[in-house]
Amino acid sequence: MTRRGRILGVLVAGLALAVLGLGVVLGRDSPCEPAEPLPPGAATMKAIVYRCYGPPEVLALEEVAKPAPAQNEVLVKVEAAAINPLDWHYMRGQPYFMRLFSGIGKPKVTRFGVDFAGTVAAVGADVTLFRVGDRVFGGRSGALAEYVAVREDRALALKPENITFAEAAAVPVAAITALQALRDKGAVRPGQKVLVNGASGGVGTFAVQIAKAYGAEVTGVSSTRNVELVRSIGADHVIDYKLTDFTQGTERYDVIIDNVGNHSLLALRRVLEPEGVVVMIGGPGGDQWIGPLLQPIGAAVLSPFVSQSFAGLLAELNPEDLRVLGEFLAAGKMKSVIDRRYPLREVPVAIAYLEEGRARGKVVIDVP
Repeated sequence: MTRRGRILGVLVAGLALAVLGLGVVLGRDSPCEPAEPLPPGAATMKAIVYRCYGPPEVLALEEVAKPAPAQNEVLVKVEAAAINPLDWHYMRGQPYFMRLFSGIGKPKVTRFGVDFAGTVAAVGADVTLFRVGDRVFGGRSGALAEYVAVREDRALALKPENITFAEAAAVPVAAITALQALRDKGAVRPGQKVLVNGASGGVGTFAVQIAKAYGAEVTGVSSTRNVELVRSIGADHVIDYKLTDFTQGTERYDVIIDNVGNHSLLALRRVLEPEGVVVMIGGPGGDQWIGPLLQPIGAAVLSPFVSQSFAGLLAELNPEDLRVLGEFLAAGKMKSVIDRRYPLREVPVAIAYLEEGRARGKVVIDVP
């Protein structure tokens, strides 16, 4: 073996050991730690907390310090919150690559949840966009609690008067994901044909309605028990996937919003117009390392060689899109589909139900 070959072999072996070591580190779960004692006389509130990765049982309802708003923050008394698949991914720390950001061994941020709606209880000295008593909705880590502090320029908007707190709490993550998938990635235009695979879930129910609001002809794909639900929210056509495989049909679509990931990219290509777009939002769990990212990785490899586009999406919560969604809600162009509601103390039960993958629309948490 040449000197160059020996050096290359050492480098390859070193890289393999580094990857193996990283895998061992990322896959290790630290034990749950007890709560730190609160300072005497501290103002407190109830909140859902997790101090280790694992099943829903790692979630606990605890007394924690009540936040005080900074100068540019709004303190919201939470009336309702909602949960998303993103939440249980963080709870379990899977796929493992997430732990590079969420915390190795245990979560860096112990508070749980994102979606919320409630009433402004206090504002910081520099806040100008909101005032005490405003009814708002938005997204902020730690939303599964009695109070949450949010910067006024982040994901926060006034709640439309014609919807309830529960309906507003169901909106942020799921509806912003649907909006950005259709408007930004899919560039949906009036008259186009849009297919929503997984049309009865949280993102899917909003995607059907938003696509209709943009003037598209919408086909929803769902199970037998959800066909009427998908039709009731405006789908022009509904395909029961238990009876029909849409990738084997003759219809072609301009945009496919894939919330399920149960078809190969080549199968989706067969029913996509030559310049069509597939936006991949959800997918099968896959392995513990990269999980649902496997299909988007394949799409990145395929896209340069075909005229069609395959795009993944990591939605960004922002106030501008919340206001767009608020306008849809106020005008009656969109509504929240709520499957079940649970009290704050039953969040572990709610998450376990969501993990089953059978929720119709959103699961909402009522906060006392």
